[in-house]
Amino acid sequence: MSWLNTFSFVMRANVTTLKERFSDPERMLHQLIIDMEQELGRVRESVAGAIADQIQLERRVQKTQDEVDHWSERATSAIGRGDESSAKLALEQKLMSQQRGDTLATELVKQREQTDKLRSAVQELEDKIRQARQKQTLLLARLTRAESSTRINQALNRVQSKSAFAEFSRLEQRVEREEAMSEAYDRLEGRDPVAEDLERQFEESDRKERLEREFEELKSRVQESAQ
Repeated sequence: MSWLNTFSFVMRANVTTLKERFSDPERMLHQLIIDMEQELGRVRESVAGAIADQIQLERRVQKTQDEVDHWSERATSAIGRGDESSAKLALEQKLMSQQRGDTLATELVKQREQTDKLRSAVQELEDKIRQARQKQTLLLARLTRAESSTRINQALNRVQSKSAFAEFSRLEQRVEREEAMSEAYDRLEGRDPVAEDLERQFEESDRKERLEREFEELKSRVQESAQ
């Protein structure tokens, strides 16, 4: 079973189902998170490679644009000198650079889309890992409680205790259950996906505000220089 199938199964499963399906549920849950973290590492490597390719394409696009500007200036200069032959040659070079630039720009758009998809995959996998860890904490707490109750019941059956002792044991089981549930909730309180998602939204909002601010400043400078 792949980690993705295991993850889907665990998200739907309860303690009884896990014990029926896996001989060692605790070990299975631990291995599942390890497998997911390894997959996350591989996806992050892919993202890094995609970003590197994007950077290279951006540099090549800029280089071709510089060439276009260069040949445009040469053509203008030649026309100013009355050298039409050189002007036409310069314009020909400019057009060739523009064609290369257009092709590279198209590739850059595709590369950016691919990079964005990989970034989304990283985010999705990180969310799945958080869910798996939360589920692991809760299921293991319930598993421990179930196993503890089973052992206690077996012991009580063996000794065939009197009703007073049996009542005491049931009270002890209830206390242990409450303690286990309290510990489970304490562990879960350490992670809050809703708060983390809200924090990401604030960060994205701040990023957009900075971008808009820089855009307005740039537009203002360009307008001032044109006056």
